[in-house]
Amino acid sequence: GHRFFVSSRVNMKFNISYPVSGAQKSIEIDDEQKLRAFYDKRISQEVAGEALGDQYKGYIFKITGGNDKQGFPMKQGVLTNTRVRLLMGKDASCFRPRRSGERRRKSVRGCIVGSDIGVLSLVIVKKGDEELPGLTDKDVPRRLGPKRASKIRKLFNLKKEDDVRKYVIRRELPVKEGKKKRTKAPKIQRLVTPERLQRKRRILALKKRRATKNKTEAAEYAKLVAQRHKEAREKRKESASKRRSQKDSSVKAQ
Repeated sequence: GHRFFVSSRVNMKFNISYPVSGAQKSIEIDDEQKLRAFYDKRISQEVAGEALGDQYKGYIFKITGGNDKQGFPMKQGVLTNTRVRLLMGKDASCFRPRRSGERRRKSVRGCIVGSDIGVLSLVIVKKGDEELPGLTDKDVPRRLGPKRASKIRKLFNLKKEDDVRKYVIRRELPVKEGKKKRTKAPKIQRLVTPERLQRKRRILALKKRRATKNKTEAAEYAKLVAQRHKEAREKRKESASKRRSQKDSSVKAQ
């Protein structure tokens, strides 16, 4: 038979991100003592940074997810440190339905960290005393500016009267050989244009028209029903008086 050599050395990769600067960094750690601080912790729990070394003193990390050695993703809410197969629908994490209403049974790793985790994602919640080279000392600019009208207004402290279209952040495209320099700008969403106002006015006018039409039709119907009731009442009266007169004439004849 074949003999497999299983390495007892535990190796884990950490993807650390710093949301303030937008920077990310990947470090690899194979020291069991350092990794032990993360074992039995769940996704979204916080861990003190000094467990990883003195340079991380004062830092606080939050676990946001990870993958095991075979690449299966950790799923929030699955309270185990093993792999399970779950039936997933459209709103489940770790699953992207290819058809509407599709459900599928997929393997996912529980949300409790163990020694079989290959990659762990961490976010810096609190910055420590020392700077981390390549993480807290650099600023990564955002690739795209805001797209929504209200967010552009918020960024530039614009008033209601200011024209949002003049403040759109344009992105320069890489120049191609022998071509002019081109820029790209997002199409502003939720922008109040004359067409939008016209459409709104039309919708309101249609609503009002519908309401008045329904009102008049209801009044006409009520009138018709009242008339029918009146006619039916008169008919009943007439037939009753006829019966009475017939009765009277028969009594006289006797």
